[in-house]
Amino acid sequence: MKLKTLRAVHIDIPAPQPKTPARRAPWPTKSPRAMPINFYPQYSRFPQEMPGARGLPEVWVQTIAEDGTFGLGHCSFGQPVASYIDHVIAPLVEGQNCMAIELMNDLVIRAGHRHGLAGIVSTALSGVDIALWDLKGKLLDRPVYELLGGPVREKVALYATGDDLDWFQELGFTRFKITNPAHYSQGDEGLHLIEEHVAKSREFVGERAELMINPVMSFNVEFTLRLAERLRPYNLRWLEEPLPPHDIEGHAELKRAITWIPLATGEDHRGRHAFAQLIERRAIDIVQPDIGWSGGVSETMKVYTIAETAGIQTIPHGGGGTPWGQHVAMAAPESPIAEYWTGSPPGIPLEELNRIPGMATAKDGFVTPSDAPGFGMEISPEWIRPWEYRGRD
Repeated sequence: MKLKTLRAVHIDIPAPQPKTPARRAPWPTKSPRAMPINFYPQYSRFPQEMPGARGLPEVWVQTIAEDGTFGLGHCSFGQPVASYIDHVIAPLVEGQNCMAIELMNDLVIRAGHRHGLAGIVSTALSGVDIALWDLKGKLLDRPVYELLGGPVREKVALYATGDDLDWFQELGFTRFKITNPAHYSQGDEGLHLIEEHVAKSREFVGERAELMINPVMSFNVEFTLRLAERLRPYNLRWLEEPLPPHDIEGHAELKRAITWIPLATGEDHRGRHAFAQLIERRAIDIVQPDIGWSGGVSETMKVYTIAETAGIQTIPHGGGGTPWGQHVAMAAPESPIAEYWTGSPPGIPLEELNRIPGMATAKDGFVTPSDAPGFGMEISPEWIRPWEYRGRD
């Protein structure tokens, strides 16, 4: 079976209409977060208001086989990525065997060397690869996790990301990752703010709960070392992405010096080669590729194999809240938990807010992926329309 069409698309999924009223506004509207851009104080601490986040819609990818069967993938960052999919990737892969995912990925990677494999190239490849796996599962009438080797667990354990800890506990979560309120440029005051946030969170969730914090590249080595010393008493499960991805030696220095908090990173690393450098330097304890940014399911499984060989666990960024992340976690023995980003208003049951029809939702801190063909998404063809190319708003 040949691949007839590959294209970037919009999908107009009907917005959920919850029946249950919210109790309060969700944490993203009230928890300022440090990120690299707000090193400069004129930029907002709220991600939806930061440069680089506004005006960049999500990108869907549709793959269509000769018989009309279609698969869907998803990635980010709007028009630049959509353009790369339509004008660079599509001419390479249309007409190829639908089952030849490895060949098509290799074509994209070889063509992308001169464009730089990180950033737009890896993000575009992610959406394409996810769509090819969804199509393959549909053509073979099997869920993707079976094609990846089969289930290794009955259900996937989750941790909740965000600061609405009371609501997360009510939903049945026992593992939590909180936000980071300070940038390294804030010095001692930043250290105080972070320790206070961690201390209050630990007191709230209790000593037996797993607790993590995510600085999102907002620290340098010196600040991280000072902070790690102050966070010794709080028994953190891990400290996530303190440094920007290019600072391999900085990660290695932290790993040597901080023995009481595991270090995790990877959502902003792109592709297996970036992770191989981290792993070969023994610079990290947990790797966290984002399946929708780092090359898709295929590349994530290669990262997983490299990490597994070194005795390092792979816990993809945001994995538990996407169909593809759920399927990867279901098939990967050394991926013991998955992230479930929960930014919805407290009080509204998660199943009333499911943004991708057919995707399994968390229940009591676990999720069981759909066993329908592909990733099990229930997307009506009437919702799919070609990507609209526009000038700047």
